[in-house]
Amino acid sequence: MLVKSILKSKGVTDVVTIGPDATIEAAAKLLSDHGIGTVVVSADNKTPLGILSERDIVRQLAKTGAVCLGHKVDAYMTRNLVTCVLDSNAENALTKMTEGRFRHMPVVEDGVLVGIISLGDVVKAQLTEVAMEKSALEGMIMGH
Repeated sequence: MLVKSILKSKGVTDVVTIGPDATIEAAAKLLSDHGIGTVVVSADNKTPLGILSERDIVRQLAKTGAVCLGHKVDAYMTRNLVTCVLDSNAENALTKMTEGRFRHMPVVEDGVLVGIISLGDVVKAQLTEVAMEKSALEGMIMGH
């Protein structure tokens, strides 16, 4: 299965982004308002500069307290983004996320952000694919 199939099945094409100069408080509100766990950091809503997760915010709160809420997203975002492209194999994306211990991967084509997949998206897609294969095999065995 390809990443583009996963994005198509999600039906959501917009990726929530935030500028690098926004505050951590603004990022936390954005995450809460959209019911998401990660936001892509981008100055132009197209080029990903980094990614910021709820975990990043919680860890910083634990280290420095509420003062971090006034700091810029740029200070705490993950800069070394691991991305994939639309034609990436879902299994490869799953492996990268599992080995890297992160749950969200931006999808980029020609340097432009075109989507984001989560660990849950990939697992759901693979379970659907396995169920379809099982059904096809059962049909073959039963002679249908």
